[in-house]
Amino acid sequence: MKRFWKDVSVSEGDSGWSIQLDGRLVKTPARELLSLPTRALADAIAAEWAAVEGDIDPRAMPLTGLANAAIDRIATDRDAFARDLAKYSEADLTCYRDDWPPELVERQAQGWDPLLAWARRRYDVDFVTTAGVTHVAQPPATVEQLSHAVAALDHFRLAGLSPLVTIGGSLIAALAVLEKAFEPVDNWDAVSIDDRWQLEQWGSDPEAELALENRKRDFLAAARFLDLLN
Repeated sequence: MKRFWKDVSVSEGDSGWSIQLDGRLVKTPARELLSLPTRALADAIAAEWAAVEGDIDPRAMPLTGLANAAIDRIATDRDAFARDLAKYSEADLTCYRDDWPPELVERQAQGWDPLLAWARRRYDVDFVTTAGVTHVAQPPATVEQLSHAVAALDHFRLAGLSPLVTIGGSLIAALAVLEKAFEPVDNWDAVSIDDRWQLEQWGSDPEAELALENRKRDFLAAARFLDLLN
């Protein structure tokens, strides 16, 4: 679809903030009103529409995509979505370490130990870590507490949290971004340690580097989405 509008504006209604294209309200793919909870998010999404030149590229409109997901996919069954996302608490990236080589072991410790320490303090839980990829069960109280934290989120925050979890493989890192305990770019560096290590060891791989850069873009876009909800 090509750009068909000239003007983009933001309006406030009873249900929140909306985007208008030449005075017509923007709707989601499911034909629901794209109603947003904060002016900041509405302004940022309006800027995505205003920046369109020629064909619409969804990849250049990540905030719009996340808002659509919140309304069309998550709000219709928020509890089920939250339960599925909370399952990452059972096998968080930060709990699975390498035991060789020493440099990688140290990088993982430097990147992941502060996240686990934060989560222990924040949620009054503990974690089981292991060397390797064999599954280790986390304490039931840990899974319960982290699941409760996810279940308490509204559909917009779940929409922003979801890519952070699925891209990074760490519910803990995602919650730390949500609660502004760490800078998003620092948590991206933490969850991408293994990928960057592999690139260092095997040399330049343009395809792998592009894939990693795209994941970083989506991770940081989701973090910005959450920030604009405050």
